[in-house]
Amino acid sequence: MKIWPGKPYPLGATYDGVGTNFSIFSEAAHRVELCLFDEKGEETRVDLPEVSGFCWHGYLPTVEPGQRYGFRVHGPWELREGHRCNPGKLLLDPYAKAVEGEVNWNEAVFPYRFNDPEGSVNEENSAPYVPRSVVINPFFDWGSDQPLGKSLHETVIYEVHVKGFTARHPGIPPEIRGTYAGLSHPAAIRYLTSLGITAVELLPVHQFIHDAHLLEQGLRNYWGYNSIAYLAPHNDYSSRGQRGQQVQEFKQMVKTLHKAGLEVILDVVYNHTAEGNHLGPMLSFKGIDNAAYYRLVDDDRSYYMDYTGTGNSLNMQHPHVLQLIMDSLRYWILEMHVDGFRFDLASTLARELHEVDKLSTFFDLVQQDPVVSQVKLIAEPWDLGEGGYQVGNFPSLWSEWNGKYRDCVRDFWRGEDQTLAEFAYRFTGSSDLYERTTRRPNASINFITAHDGFTLHDLVSYNEKHNEANGEQNRDGESHNRSWNYGEEGPTENPDVLTLRARQIRNFLATLFLSQGVPMLLGGDEMGRTQQGNNNGYCQDSEISWFDWEKADGALLRFTRELIRFRLEHPVFMRRGWFLGRAIHGGRVDDIGWFTPDGNEMAEENWGEGFARSILVFLNGRAIPYPDSRGEKIVDDSFLVLFNAHHESIPFILPGPQWGKQWLRVLDTTEGGFIEKTDNSGAGEEIAVQGRSLVVFMRKE
Repeated sequence: MKIWPGKPYPLGATYDGVGTNFSIFSEAAHRVELCLFDEKGEETRVDLPEVSGFCWHGYLPTVEPGQRYGFRVHGPWELREGHRCNPGKLLLDPYAKAVEGEVNWNEAVFPYRFNDPEGSVNEENSAPYVPRSVVINPFFDWGSDQPLGKSLHETVIYEVHVKGFTARHPGIPPEIRGTYAGLSHPAAIRYLTSLGITAVELLPVHQFIHDAHLLEQGLRNYWGYNSIAYLAPHNDYSSRGQRGQQVQEFKQMVKTLHKAGLEVILDVVYNHTAEGNHLGPMLSFKGIDNAAYYRLVDDDRSYYMDYTGTGNSLNMQHPHVLQLIMDSLRYWILEMHVDGFRFDLASTLARELHEVDKLSTFFDLVQQDPVVSQVKLIAEPWDLGEGGYQVGNFPSLWSEWNGKYRDCVRDFWRGEDQTLAEFAYRFTGSSDLYERTTRRPNASINFITAHDGFTLHDLVSYNEKHNEANGEQNRDGESHNRSWNYGEEGPTENPDVLTLRARQIRNFLATLFLSQGVPMLLGGDEMGRTQQGNNNGYCQDSEISWFDWEKADGALLRFTRELIRFRLEHPVFMRRGWFLGRAIHGGRVDDIGWFTPDGNEMAEENWGEGFARSILVFLNGRAIPYPDSRGEKIVDDSFLVLFNAHHESIPFILPGPQWGKQWLRVLDTTEGGFIEKTDNSGAGEEIAVQGRSLVVFMRKE
């Protein structure tokens, strides 16, 4: 087979309409074979003829989209030096844009013999047991599709799983349930748009691997935090095929969601790969250039540094690793049209040495990149290593999952002893965490629940986790739920317990959508989705994790829709700037005011009270420091929010007339949510607020 020299860049397989250029980086290699597979699975090998700057490359004029391929890398096997080249292993292209098949967990997939894992070399051919890279057709008719560019402060994020959302949806045809096509079906679009969210944040869709130990137990890697190909959409979510059709289907999904006004954010996992530690399989990076791609232990490079709890960490000190990540991000933006990313365990990306360095090379590259720097960038600001909890410490371009918001709001409504100052900071956007770096409230991604943990229904229904189905004797996941004391645990028919649970769900949702910052709703919480107490559904590709549409809580769904609409209709709940505590357009009334239940402004000593569980806040809609981004005139948009996390009813005195003379009650979580605006109250009037409830008044004049 005749192969031409080709070009070293772009890396991966690039079809130009006539033929395909192949290029792969390996500093360790002495020789690289390109392996092509025909329709019968027969393999043809051809050496890549040239190497430029450690990129091995060649061009084949006869190779077209749909061609399956892989690489075999010849080079040193020197474990203590970190080299693991083994040409017996067929390797996925790190730049593969599509992958066909999945791993068949045979011993041949591993670079050692099971009876001698620390020293032997297993040269058995792994090709029959591993997936193939696929050459794709890069052309797609995007039409007039453009980035939606929704402002962060006006964004409402919906964290959702492609398969979990669609697997049981009665309005989606069975043949496309669980797929990209299912998520873009009109029935799915109608639901998402009626909910009012502005962006879907998809759990990982990079090609990932199902762990052997899970498959042995009849389980699967449902969440997908086990990436192996950073430019390839996961093949199992394709309804049309795995020979590049998954790329076309993903693009069509994005185009359809954009047309409906919905942005697409990807949860990405650049901190580790599916190859695990020194006992893991050899699927790609490990056999291409192990010492370049992975962080290795300094005094014995046969072992891996692990800041993620998965066995390995990518080497953020190496320029080609950084290039891979940046090329991947640009590809998903420019070619797949996504609108942003949520970075899993993002502190790992900042580890240039052992310590977390927020000014690491990776963040410098993002900062200066004219493409990546312009999309939504969200960090999960922690990892499992020492010093890994970095909430509030990411650079100015970044927003962060605010774990302190989650913990504080949960503790407040559960009645834990804490200072009201902490709650006030979280409700107003966490200026204590973000203002010093000139970031705004939209740096805080607020959430009560996420994929990792209890659903909102289960949060108020279970004191202890129930992860027995995961096969780890209930040892995995968060240890417990710190006791809610709402009566019976789990399912119950006790009407008092059910009433309290439903009210607490409304309290959490109302707090979330009335807080400054960017709200993130866990998909299914709006309809009461339960996982029967499982707070670690990572391996539950089953009814435990999938949406049960037939059991949706209609009343809760209506409340959530109204709540999201209420937030988006009133700019005071999604300010671009911080509250200043004083009027900025003249007048005597501050932009925010805090009051004790007796109607007096909070004094300094009140903020430090550890047992206080009730507070009233005034939000001045006339004192918004930035014009509305839609160009609309800001009218009086002022509210009182009364919080009572105590278990008993408490009388609140509305503030004096300088804060507002007449108020309309618009929301009360005791009464099921939004109410007719007919309940009129005056300044100084006493209002009874039921235990564990939230009430909102709107200024009438």
